Amino acid sequence: MCGISGIVNFDGTHVRPVLLQKMMQIIKHRGPDDEGMFCEGGIGLGFVRLSILDLSPLGHQPMFSRDERYVIIFNGEIYNYIELRSELLKKGYTFKSNTDTEVLLTAFIEWKEEMLHRLNGMFAFVIYDRREKSIFGARDRFGIKPFYYHLSEDNFVFASEIKPILSTLTAKPTADEHSVFEFLTYNRTDQTARTFFNEVVKLKHGHCFKLSIDPNRPSQQKMVISKWYDLRKEIKDPFASAEEFAEAFRESLKLRLRSDVPIGVCLSGGLDSSSIVSSLVKHFQKYDLNTFSAVYGVNKTGDESKFINLFKSELSNMYSIIPTEHSLLEDFDTFVEAHGEPVPDGGPYAQYKVMSLAKDHVTVTLDGQGADECLAGYEYFFGFYFKSLLRKGKIRTLSSELTKYLYAHRSTLGIKSFLFFMLSPKMRRDVRSKEFGYINTEYFNGHAAESSAIASEFYGSSTLTEALINHFEYKLEHLLKWEDRNSMYFSLEARVPFLDHNLVERTLSLPEERIINSGSTKHILRQAMKNTLPEPIRTRVDKMGFDSPKDEWFRTTKFQKFIGDIITDDRFTSRPIIHASKVQDLYGRHLNREGNFGKQIWKFVHLEKWYQKFIDA
Repeated sequence: MCGISGIVNFDGTHVRPVLLQKMMQIIKHRGPDDEGMFCEGGIGLGFVRLSILDLSPLGHQPMFSRDERYVIIFNGEIYNYIELRSELLKKGYTFKSNTDTEVLLTAFIEWKEEMLHRLNGMFAFVIYDRREKSIFGARDRFGIKPFYYHLSEDNFVFASEIKPILSTLTAKPTADEHSVFEFLTYNRTDQTARTFFNEVVKLKHGHCFKLSIDPNRPSQQKMVISKWYDLRKEIKDPFASAEEFAEAFRESLKLRLRSDVPIGVCLSGGLDSSSIVSSLVKHFQKYDLNTFSAVYGVNKTGDESKFINLFKSELSNMYSIIPTEHSLLEDFDTFVEAHGEPVPDGGPYAQYKVMSLAKDHVTVTLDGQGADECLAGYEYFFGFYFKSLLRKGKIRTLSSELTKYLYAHRSTLGIKSFLFFMLSPKMRRDVRSKEFGYINTEYFNGHAAESSAIASEFYGSSTLTEALINHFEYKLEHLLKWEDRNSMYFSLEARVPFLDHNLVERTLSLPEERIINSGSTKHILRQAMKNTLPEPIRTRVDKMGFDSPKDEWFRTTKFQKFIGDIITDDRFTSRPIIHASKVQDLYGRHLNREGNFGKQIWKFVHLEKWYQKFIDA
């Protein structure tokens, strides 16, 4: 796990090492253990290392092939590197290190881009062919590891985060207003290649690229991007039983335990992270496992202590942290800078604090990210399921599931989602934009006509299975981005066992009733964890995740001043994005307890702080 950066000058002008060094320093938190640089002609590659496998200097990057034709910089982990190494040894290759980086480079030499399909891991890498004067780069299937770039007629600049790229620009960056629009309207980011900066885009998940950089062949200096992994085309036969699912899950865990540094688990108390902990204890005898949690106090929003404490009899290395309104105020500016783009909810802040705790004990963490997308973990997934049952004419099943849903959840969100998903794309967009009415009308109308994958594909899924796949395409990546920023800011590698592609590809082909059944989601996981998970966790139906008592925090005296100063500031009130008076009114209603609007307040406060930090400055 590391940070990569690079500059390619198309006219062959030598890359100034000082520019590359600056990029590397900006992401030094991603790799505090080592760093390296390669500059040759018009290309410069920078690398900062967080040592996970083979901690010796043999893992230094940029790494060269034996004949020094190829140079690689690589961020991520290839979990099946031992198996690939064995296969390559049989083909006559030799290795000087025990790193997955050397295996990755050798696999490219042997199989070229076809080797991507052999990889089980998370990755973003660049390989420079010094003979052909070309670059090949790729990103993992689901977007666990990031890859951003700026492409102009003069150069190609890339990095693991956006900020290093901004440092190379000669003009002040500008906001991508359509990304801001979708952030405000749908609470979504990262559904396309766009970022919040017009000057920076990202390589989409499951994509790779080729780029010729020979200054003597300017006509070939074109970046060719292709999709190497299409989830819809990779769906495999479903699991025949819950035990078969459990075996695949344990195999994923086994691979992700490969490390030469300590490993821990981010334990929220929910079904997903608890399944990881219980499986590690019962099937891998990891009684010395470190766990890290955020707690707030009994009966406070976001607190799951009663579920976390169920593991106290099995584990001795359990650590917790208590995020507060004081810590959030103290961390707010740092949190905005660490993420580099607006975050639409306060949940990632709780994860940020958990990572700040974990850094003192481990270098690698495991958590349950991706399980909700595989197994319909969000309550609104009931809306897709009900829609699917209606479209298939399964009225009796629909009636039964509606009844069981209402009984189990004592909520109408699933039904409201069902009705919402039945609307046309235009009506869905209008409903979301007018929900709170604080988006500037002219601003909304100026962007509403632009196509949106959220309003059409994401919300328009006709079946539960289609909805799950669309979540991988259009929603999962922003969660993975936030996890990457939170973990890497504290020099931690975060691994996600539920996103092993072998597990995902067979889970998404399951019949819908094995995902949602009798008013409960994640049906096959609950079956698979029987006699492994504590029953109160296995059978719980509420979904909390990393939440916080922000509704109450935002009513405290300190936050009243903090938020009040922001929403009355001339910079905020003059932006043609939000009706400042309506935002002020919404906050007033929140303070008067006429409703809990903490999520909306967080959204426009974080957005404004981002504007001030990255666009106005």
